[in-house]
Amino acid sequence: MARTSERSHWDKFWERERDLTEIYDNDDRIRVEVKKRLKLKNMVTLEVGSATARDSIALGEEGALPVALDYSHAAMKLAREAAAKKNATLLLVCGDANELPFKTETFDLVFHQGVMEHFKNTDPMTDECIRVTKPGGHLLVDVPQTFHIYTIIKKTMITLNVWFAGWETQYTEKQLSKYLVKHGVVPWSVYGRYFAPSLGYRITREILMKIGLTLPLRPILIPPIHKLRTKIRTAIEQSWLGPKTAVIIGVFARKPNK
Repeated sequence: MARTSERSHWDKFWERERDLTEIYDNDDRIRVEVKKRLKLKNMVTLEVGSATARDSIALGEEGALPVALDYSHAAMKLAREAAAKKNATLLLVCGDANELPFKTETFDLVFHQGVMEHFKNTDPMTDECIRVTKPGGHLLVDVPQTFHIYTIIKKTMITLNVWFAGWETQYTEKQLSKYLVKHGVVPWSVYGRYFAPSLGYRITREILMKIGLTLPLRPILIPPIHKLRTKIRTAIEQSWLGPKTAVIIGVFARKPNK
């Protein structure tokens, strides 16, 4: 049977009785990477597959006018709670990424993080994201990068039918850029990110939690060494090597003006 990533996987994931602060986030990379490149003040943004909408809330804190869409009711509930805690201005919409319920050319920035890799056929979602982007606006696609041990682990778990999301793929920088060009937008910037803490530590932590032992979420055992490792990791991420070896890549693309 062909494995797929379905709504039931995500409802089950977000309905787990687990403190969200104990689940690794994305290190606020969407806010950081967007803020480096674009002026967020009064920018109308759309997050597709928003889950808890943490990225949309973060962009709103920078002056954007955020809209967040997801199809999981469990995720929407968590997003409402997260927005309320921060008293955030955020429009939440429950809908299908393949049929976005918005008018054409509505948003200045459309983005998704950890979403496209779960679609067997990515074209409808991508076409919809581009449709609702204004001419001259931007699309950000953030996905797993191919050449990393994470890919081997993930593919093994998918084969054993124990991957939490049912199914997932991955992309190289070149593949993702060519894909976006094929859909009529122009890639203009890319970033790569590694896991911090490392994938090995995260796996160990998850295993130990199953037997009742909880390691620190972000350990700092020897501060000088931690600082040095962070500096080295950041330098590699920001070099040409980053997008080719990191666990995550993101590509910014511009929708041409008419």
